[in-house]
Order: sequence, then C-alpha cells, then structure tokens
Amino acid sequence: MPIKTLRIPTSDGQADAFAALPDHGDRHPGVLMYADAFGIRPVLREMALELAGHGYYVLVPNVFYRHGPTPVVDLPEHIGEEVRPALIAQLMPLIEAHITDERILSDADAYLRFLTAQPEVAAGPVAVTGYCIGGLLAMRTAAAHPDQVAAVAGFHGPVGAEGPELDRLLSKITAQVHLGHAETDLTPEALGELNQALDAAGVDYTSEIYPGTVHGFTMSDTDAFDPAALQHHWDRLLPLLGRTLGNG
Repeated sequence: MPIKTLRIPTSDGQADAFAALPDHGDRHPGVLMYADAFGIRPVLREMALELAGHGYYVLVPNVFYRHGPTPVVDLPEHIGEEVRPALIAQLMPLIEAHITDERILSDADAYLRFLTAQPEVAAGPVAVTGYCIGGLLAMRTAAAHPDQVAAVAGFHGPVGAEGPELDRLLSKITAQVHLGHAETDLTPEALGELNQALDAAGVDYTSEIYPGTVHGFTMSDTDAFDPAALQHHWDRLLPLLGRTLGNG
C-alpha cells in the first residue's frame, strides 16, 4: 500500500503530513489520525498502513508543524523509560504552544478540508482517531465538526476537559465514540465520572480501561507497548469505523 508525503495548507503555513491508502484505485472513507506526543515516526506509518489495509484513506499530520517539519525532536529507535523524561521535557513547550483551543480548531478545519478534498477519498462522513495527546485533538475535532465526523476514537489520551467544560464539549459530539484508557491514566472512579458525563450528553459511546496497561500501550517502539492491548484497540476501532463509514 502506498504512502504519500503531503503538505496541508493552514492559516499559519503548511503542515507536513503523510497519507496511507489502499493500493487499488477506488475512493475510500477518510480517517484523520492524530499521532501521540512523540509524533510521526515509523510506528505511526505502520499503524496507518494497517488501517489503510482495511480500506481507509488515513491522513496523519504533524501537529507541531509551526516548530518545524518531522521529526520535531530526535527520537531513538526505541523510546525506553531511561530516555522518556528528557524527551517529554523537550516536547512540553511544543505541546503548550501548539495545543491551544484556537490552534486546535484552526488546524482541524484545515486537516478536514484537505482530507475531504483528496481524489482518493469518498464523499460522506469521516472518522478521527488519536493517541495520547492526539485523543484530545480527536475529541475536539469531532465536537467542532459534528456534521462531518461520524466516528471518533481516542486511546491512552486525555479528553482534555472537566466539569462544565467537559459537558459543553460532549454536548457538541454527534459521532459514535470509543475511548480506550490505560490503567495508569484513569482510575475506575474517574472512568465512572467520565462515562456518566457521556451518558448525560447522550453520546453513543464505549469507554473502558484496558486491563493491565500503562500510558502509550499501542506504541510498539516504547516500553509501554502491550501487544494484547494493541489488538484490543483494533478490535474496537475497526467495527466502529465499519458501522459509521459504511465500510464494513
């Protein structure tokens, strides 16, 4: 399956990105995939290609493009616990600068406009998925584009809101939602509160803690990787996309 290197026009310049797509010439449902905080790297290409193999056009932007093109920090082949704190320290200023309400919404507009304009992308609704901080971006994108986003999934990532702000966010979401939480990220009590808010907002969702997992469990280039949890993620994500994008 091919990978295309792309540049997405935004209000602040151009975001470097890549797309993974099936190798036959039909048009395919579109998926916007937000990377985790470590950004675009081989494992993200592998995951996008896996999803493309199920019949989707998968667009993965560099959300830190204002700082520079991928890679925004030098990453080792394997992100072990011995290097993780130093990498997070490098990334935190970028997260604080780029993950603001104004920039999230402006960039989401640009990414969806670009995705839906691609000749290989079918007309109709799209899905948004995200990992780590990308889960927050996915939820914000779905809330801002209820007429376009039919499915949203976030894995080992924050929802990014609490209390009345969370209620306002969820009230705007019309997409079907799956949230897969790491055991180290969310207590059962906090999960209950989140799910209660999803219920109150009338969201069609599944939201669960993946047993025995730590933050980052989908990423095979980190110490957090859990192969069984990655498979569980696919077992939740693929049926969600099949139901909502008509690609079952």
